[in-house]
Amino acid sequence: MRAPLCPTGRYLHLPSTLPVSTHREEAIDVPWWRDPQYHIGSFASATRKVGLVNVLTGQTCILEVPVEETAAEISARYREYNYHTDSYTWKRLGKVLDMDKTLDENGIPDETDVLKSLDIDPDEHVPVLHLYFNDDLTEA
Repeated sequence: MRAPLCPTGRYLHLPSTLPVSTHREEAIDVPWWRDPQYHIGSFASATRKVGLVNVLTGQTCILEVPVEETAAEISARYREYNYHTDSYTWKRLGKVLDMDKTLDENGIPDETDVLKSLDIDPDEHVPVLHLYFNDDLTEA
């Protein structure tokens, strides 16, 4: 009888080499790497850098975010740096962002390819979003 070598223990969808009453002898139709129950995320088609400036404190932060993320999802990422991110109005060039839209849909295109074609370092030209504090007491 042949059995796979598993020096650190069994892994997903691998039957036991010993007779075990809990093992089901069903054929596995879907390999574990394609099984939806193990899906934890998606690959981003591309990422881009965005600068965030808290105009109240002057604190700046540069995040690398997937292009598919909405402003609300970027806000959730920013929560690591500022827990009260929901108490801020997000603006770009004076225009309030729609938090349910991506940066591209909000009129902030990803110009990385254009900058690279002009031999300009994209890290030197990062779009900046300004965060204005709302005194709305959403967080105690």
